[in-house]
Amino acid sequence: MSGIRVLCDTNVLIHLLHNNLDVIDFLTGKQVFISSITELELYGKRNMTPKELSIINMLIESCYVVELTYPVKQIVKQLKQKYRINLPDAIVAATALQSDIPLVTFDADFRNIKDLKLVLLKIY
Repeated sequence: MSGIRVLCDTNVLIHLLHNNLDVIDFLTGKQVFISSITELELYGKRNMTPKELSIINMLIESCYVVELTYPVKQIVKQLKQKYRINLPDAIVAATALQSDIPLVTFDADFRNIKDLKLVLLKIY
């Protein structure tokens, strides 16, 4: 596996689950990290079939899950005070900041967060 590490926002993994070829190409050969909040958000679709659950479980097992630690929570508090950001996005951004890993997302709102290494993907 390559030494290139990225932390994926939930929307990136949703595109991956929908076989977005651009996302597949971008992530190939990279070490994919996710926040524990992303892990939980992936189960947000109601009435998933056993096959869908199995695919999500396999996807999560292929990622490095970064748990919500005390240092991440401290950064979340700072982000919530400084920016208009919802809690899940604050946790994802704080995880990327604490881990010093670029955040890959389709969400342009993350551009506002100073010091965040951001890889902003676009939908074509």
